[in-house]
Amino acid sequence: MGDFWAIYILWLRDLKRYWYDKARIFASLGQPILFLFVLGTALSPSVAAPGGIKFSEFIFPGIISMTVLFTSIFSAISIVWDREFGFLKEVLVAPVSRWSIVIGKALGGSTVAVLQGCLMLLLAPLVGVQLSLLIVIQSIFVMFLIAFAITGLGIVIAARMKEMEGFQMIVNFVIMPIFFLSGALFPMDRLPSWLALLTRIDPLTYGVDMLRGVMLGIHSFSYILNLVVMLGFTFIMFAVAVIEFNLAE
Repeated sequence: MGDFWAIYILWLRDLKRYWYDKARIFASLGQPILFLFVLGTALSPSVAAPGGIKFSEFIFPGIISMTVLFTSIFSAISIVWDREFGFLKEVLVAPVSRWSIVIGKALGGSTVAVLQGCLMLLLAPLVGVQLSLLIVIQSIFVMFLIAFAITGLGIVIAARMKEMEGFQMIVNFVIMPIFFLSGALFPMDRLPSWLALLTRIDPLTYGVDMLRGVMLGIHSFSYILNLVVMLGFTFIMFAVAVIEFNLAE
């Protein structure tokens, strides 16, 4: 039971930190809203989206994925912060398994990312996306799947980092290509072959495609393939994260 209590405590700690930091909640919505309304409105007349929908509707699932992506991976920065102030050392010497620490941090970061994504869902009527209760539930599931996988990536990066500056530099180097190659902002059926290959290597591509299929009925890959790739990437990231935590201290 100690491992499950560790997971719960770490999850609750991240959730409380998020809840009491109201500035973080609203500030993290600025960039997605800018992309959605400025970029979406500016390019709508010139970009033909699949299915005859508006460009702003087409990128809406991608912007939600961007919100989940940035929130989940930057939630791992708390690991570096905890290492600097000694809290991580207290957690590591506790009589709990390392996998429970990884799961607890991942659940906390994923929950926070999904809450941010749900705030973006409230903007759906403003861009003309119709959401039923079933679509909202399915969208939350996909957002959690994306968040859990990307939080695992963030934990892998943070497991060995000693300073927050280094973490931010590496994350920015990794996260921008992941986002821009995911197809969040452009249709993937008109790409040159070299770019299409890169998008298929990007794990976020399959999360964005799954979310777009759920919300708009437009997808490039099957739901089974999307799910398998995301689950496989999640498993690999968490296996590496556990190994990193075992070697870190």
